[in-house]
Amino acid sequence: MIARMLSLNTRLFPNQVACIFLITMLFTGCGTAEVPEFEPATITIKGDCFIDEHGREVILNGINVVNKSPEDNYLFQGGPEFYQTLAAWGFNCIRFIIIWDGLEPEPGVYNESYLSEIDKRIDWAADNGIFVILDMHQDLFSVKYSDGAPDWATLDEGKPHETGAVWSDAYMLSEAVQTAFDQFWADSPAPDGIGIQEHYVRLWQHVAARYAANPAVIGYDIMNEPFPGSVAMEITPTLLSAFGQLVYEQTGEVPSETELMAAFATEENRTRSLELLNTRENYARVIDAIEPLVSKFETGQLQSMYQRVASAIREVDNSHILFLEHSYYGNLGVRSSIRPTQLTDRSPDPLIAYAPHAYDLTTDTRSAAASNPVRVNLILDRIAEKGDEMEAPVWLGEWGAYYSHDDAIVPVAQNAIRQIEKHLFSHAYWSYDQGTEENAYFKQALLRPYPAYVNGQLVSYSYNPSSKTFEMEWREDADIKAPTAIFIPWFSRLDTNQIEGVFELQHLINSDAGWIYILPDNQSSQRKLTWINVNEIHWWDSYCKTVIPFRRYWGFLGQNSVQMEGLILARLAACVPETFRGKIPTTVTFVTSSLFSSVQNASR
Repeated sequence: MIARMLSLNTRLFPNQVACIFLITMLFTGCGTAEVPEFEPATITIKGDCFIDEHGREVILNGINVVNKSPEDNYLFQGGPEFYQTLAAWGFNCIRFIIIWDGLEPEPGVYNESYLSEIDKRIDWAADNGIFVILDMHQDLFSVKYSDGAPDWATLDEGKPHETGAVWSDAYMLSEAVQTAFDQFWADSPAPDGIGIQEHYVRLWQHVAARYAANPAVIGYDIMNEPFPGSVAMEITPTLLSAFGQLVYEQTGEVPSETELMAAFATEENRTRSLELLNTRENYARVIDAIEPLVSKFETGQLQSMYQRVASAIREVDNSHILFLEHSYYGNLGVRSSIRPTQLTDRSPDPLIAYAPHAYDLTTDTRSAAASNPVRVNLILDRIAEKGDEMEAPVWLGEWGAYYSHDDAIVPVAQNAIRQIEKHLFSHAYWSYDQGTEENAYFKQALLRPYPAYVNGQLVSYSYNPSSKTFEMEWREDADIKAPTAIFIPWFSRLDTNQIEGVFELQHLINSDAGWIYILPDNQSSQRKLTWINVNEIHWWDSYCKTVIPFRRYWGFLGQNSVQMEGLILARLAACVPETFRGKIPTTVTFVTSSLFSSVQNASR
């Protein structure tokens, strides 16, 4: 393993080989085990977990990659280097947005050029160890109002389109959007006489057939945030009535219908109104009022559409996962009634994942930092309950939407991440935009260590950004030979002194990030891992500033070799944290001989 580490890191970071050697000798015990390559090639499902082909439990840590602009042909413009960067940030999956309008510009005519461009991006992701979930995206149903269905599939009967303070308010306000959804659920005929929902089903079958043999594609997110249509005209008054009852009980005042509508008509009014919903009991009471109406839609029209698409996909692809979302209202925490789709023998399809979204009512407003953790935690708790009920893995396909918010949003993001870790969710943050990585919430919440591939059953894990402490517990499986793989964003802060057993480090190209591979102990056992980042003492940085500049003196090898050896050791000792310095003598011979080998080779 030592020799392999030198070879690997000489290629990636020639200036840091000696320090990698030192780390490896300090932390891997005897250092005689050779770790085979266990990079995952496929992701599937076993029970309620994602697993790879080695049998390891998988946490999908992802981000949405999206371009909704027809001017850009709905293609995210980042090239291969973008996906390399995503991997360096620790993302092992993306939710890649595809748009019906781009795929089927005319009834029954598929855009092979668009599909070929999607192929390229899937390949770029795969080249960097990133898996892809394809999401058939829509917002307000159609490109006529936002994105999604082509104009020819938008049967709105000429109804008026109205918008509100937030873009998504149009779901509740626009008769045109509601009618277009109604026509879709009714499978009304397109201009060619074929039902528009049937067109959607056939399109999904065409897409699935294309990627049926592609292991980089995990599966298919059948529809983004399905909306029930004109039933919203019944749901909205029910929701407002429940809120009005709460206002009466809290204040003794009976708000009028006009006042209730005004309570959520502007961002400012909405923020004030939400103060009444800052307790779990109050919030649950209001959103639960619409559960019967939402359930009727989900068990009827939505479940029927999911089954039609699933049956069509299974005719051409039996190996990829189908990701089922709840309805639009599930984003708020309304309990979902969807069920796994069925195979031809009416047994539940075993390759079904629950793909919810989670958004507080402050999302997409200037008051996003006022998001209340009580509401967010209730939403995510209910998602976990639904995943248990479905006996399916949970992949939180959207959350966040923090965009360019300032530091005030950081606690909101950190709370969401804590809940994601608590529930062991896989997830995809919404979404990547140019410069997202410069925002404080990205650096202080999204960028974190996590266990991507776990030998056995993951029991718990968490990263505390305040104490810089990572903790993990898992039950190892003796039948699985692959190591547990943990992503580390900051090798420069890594303190692995408390890790037991043998492991290997891999440093990523041109990055401070990398992976720890913990070798199995060949027996089914409970294992724990804890470490605290070396936060103030950036000893990798110190190494780079002290040992690397020393290379300029390699030309003066006429000096006494013992003197040179002492100088090198002194430089190394200055880089290493106090807690590790006691171990340096055991590695003196190894480190100096390795450095001198490099020095002598460089001088020839």
